[in-house]
Amino acid sequence: MKYTDEPVVESFLPKVETVTTRRTVINDSSQDPQTPLVERVRHGLPMAEFQALLKLLALSEEELGRLLGISPATLNRRKKGARLTMAESERVVRFARLFGLAMEVFEDEEAACEWLKTANPGTAGEQPLSYADTEFGAREVENLLGRIDHGIF
Repeated sequence: MKYTDEPVVESFLPKVETVTTRRTVINDSSQDPQTPLVERVRHGLPMAEFQALLKLLALSEEELGRLLGISPATLNRRKKGARLTMAESERVVRFARLFGLAMEVFEDEEAACEWLKTANPGTAGEQPLSYADTEFGAREVENLLGRIDHGIF
């Protein structure tokens, strides 16, 4: 997957022929479009990536902020500064990656979103999004999606 040809959150979504309603076009003119993802994350993703993820997951700003470990006050500062920190950017990429995998498995944005927000026995009774608040938890959610995709639950 080539991450540099489009906005980061969008780059993790499966390629489809029809445009869905919740996707957002992001134009980050401060970054060279050929900048590798690692460098973009190190520099800090623009707040537009947060907004794109917000639309995809159909969450409130406070809910997504909580999942990303961003307090409401810090989120307000990020809006003014227009950039996320490296750690916050990594978390945005983590959730975008999970949403993309869920879309590949369920083949529908709404079904993927619903699955990620519904308590699941495979994630110790937690919502997969909540369970993925750490990288290890995210890997477990990825494994669970892989098992579902292969019919092994």
